Amino acid sequence: MTTYETKWDTLADIKDELAARDWFMGTSGNLSIRVDENSFLVTSSGLDKRKRTANDFLLVDLEGRPLESTSAKPSAETLLHCEIYKKTPAGASLHVHTVANNVISELFYQEGAVTFQHQELIKAFGLWGEDDILTIPIIRNDADIPTLAAHFSAYVSKEKGAVLIHNHGITVWGVNGFEAKKLLEACEFLFQYKLSLIQLKGGVLHGNY
Repeated sequence: MTTYETKWDTLADIKDELAARDWFMGTSGNLSIRVDENSFLVTSSGLDKRKRTANDFLLVDLEGRPLESTSAKPSAETLLHCEIYKKTPAGASLHVHTVANNVISELFYQEGAVTFQHQELIKAFGLWGEDDILTIPIIRNDADIPTLAAHFSAYVSKEKGAVLIHNHGITVWGVNGFEAKKLLEACEFLFQYKLSLIQLKGGVLHGNY
């Protein structure tokens, strides 16, 4: 099996697992995986991600330009994935829209970030200290994708990370597909936890949450 085929299968398996969680409502979301230093596979635009087809992904260069003859179009947000692969050694990037990550992005947008402390799952980000704090930035949802990508790029510097886009979704990236999925799962758990805690405490945002 070629590297291309192996990476395709890995991304397809991740897509199936996230689809089973209903994280691709209305064909939303986009996924990618690095194939080599100069190219990556990215989800095609507008397809039902609960199904497997031969057009699910297409190979693009680091500028988001297709490298194969196909009628499929790369995801509208491919440029965000380009920034990750150009600036870091990351091997995979995942972007999903969930109710939890959208609500968190709305509640904490004015702060510019949402933080988590004394939560076990921040260890997914390599934060093992008792008082370590995970900070996930929240950026403006600009309709112009190149502008959005430029703003997003300011928060991309390491091989793993996460950025929330206001009322849009979360993008995570990691050294490979497994690590990226782990980070996404950790983020979604933390978002659900924080929302549940806020509700139980009467909807007050300030304080130690």
